[in-house]
Amino acid sequence: MAKQKPKSKSGKNTKSKFGINTIITIAVITVLCSIGVYYAVTSMTPVNSTTPVFGAPANYYVKSVPTKNGGAAFVLSSTKGGKKSFTPTHQADISVSRGELIAIHVFNEDSQKHNLNLDEFNVHTKDLNYYEAESITIIADKTGKFTFYDKLHPEMTGTFTVR
Repeated sequence: MAKQKPKSKSGKNTKSKFGINTIITIAVITVLCSIGVYYAVTSMTPVNSTTPVFGAPANYYVKSVPTKNGGAAFVLSSTKGGKKSFTPTHQADISVSRGELIAIHVFNEDSQKHNLNLDEFNVHTKDLNYYEAESITIIADKTGKFTFYDKLHPEMTGTFTVR
């Protein structure tokens, strides 16, 4: 006589359809998806905000480049409207509208370390070595004219204007 499976009061089999391997696999997939969602949401959160922003930022590329006199300076290029332009001067001026989502990409093309700081918007890059880069996304939520600077080379400055 064959061994019968245990039945509940309702007469149905009580043995689970899922084995331990299936449960572990589902748990691992759930954890990995949760981690992916966490990183996706945090990558969409500007440094001066607590909530994610869904939208394409205006990109500004700030480079630290060596100058003829042996120092260094910030120069700017942007791709606003899909067109790339470079400022010919050594003064980097970024001008944006209030409420605009901005991505600042900082590149170090000088042999010395450089960083970029914009205190009013909580922008502080790490010290970048030669040919290192860092990107920071912010919301232009304050109007005015603000100065960004390099802590290691205080003579390197630029202007961030929000209209």
